[in-house]
Amino acid sequence: MDGTKRSDIKTGLPVSIVLKQDQRSGKLTKGVVKDILTTSAGHPHGIKARLESGAVGRVKTIGA
Repeated sequence: MDGTKRSDIKTGLPVSIVLKQDQRSGKLTKGVVKDILTTSAGHPHGIKARLESGAVGRVKTIGA
């Protein structure tokens, strides 16, 4: 499942995000969703989320 629909993402879910500085390389960072930052229902590049570690990025995959 990709992270383009806000309804698919819930706090506490394990996800992989791409950080702003990693967008060119596509390097993913894994973690658990703490906050959902995107307010719209969807975003073509992924919903922006904050992980429990404090990292902020766009969700690319849902689940570990």
